[in-house]
Amino acid sequence: MNIGILQTGHVADALIPEHGDYDTMFPGFLADRGFSFANYPVVDMVFPDNARAADGWLITGSKHGAYEDHPWIAPLETLIREAYGLAIPMVGICFGHQIIAQALGGRVEKFTGGWAVGQTVYDFQGLGEVAINAWHQDQVTDLPGDARVVARNDFCENAALIYPGRALTIQPHPEFERPYLEGLIEHRGRGVVPDTLLDGARGRLDRPVANATMADHIATFFHNPEAAHV
Repeated sequence: MNIGILQTGHVADALIPEHGDYDTMFPGFLADRGFSFANYPVVDMVFPDNARAADGWLITGSKHGAYEDHPWIAPLETLIREAYGLAIPMVGICFGHQIIAQALGGRVEKFTGGWAVGQTVYDFQGLGEVAINAWHQDQVTDLPGDARVVARNDFCENAALIYPGRALTIQPHPEFERPYLEGLIEHRGRGVVPDTLLDGARGRLDRPVANATMADHIATFFHNPEAAHV
């Protein structure tokens, strides 16, 4: 199954030599689960010809806001609606979670409660409490009509959404491993995220996260979106 990665941002320059960009991070995250990958850096206005160019689409995280005025936002939303109408499965991570919701009629806003950073526990339907690394201030605040919440916590009510048979979206970052998150704290967090939150995230770096579990669930969704329960 060929997955098209719609790359909506770039890894911080200081982290690319060690960790690569999103075009290598996600194939590593979903390795050995029956996928090949093609990358489209839409943030640089590189788009596929149409939604049928891949068997499924994965939309990455980004430092940008879904509500910001960038030339690539509108064509990305058009592509999302095209894929949705064709029932080509989509997965959105962080920004991807937000832009899918926005494209389908939901609302994304900068959350007045601040940031979620580092290892964070969510109540996932069918899985119980699941720990995943988070890195966001924006949140989906109004849901599209077809969306159903499948994960939440007290800070983020809409932490993961299922659009039955069509899309699975997740607000935190199951692709973030400890070394990358540590680099992110230093190279993208300082001066943007309050130091108290960054220090707290650093203190939780050694706590386990369920990245492999989430990779399995994403793979299950891509291979059989009608049967996916989370």
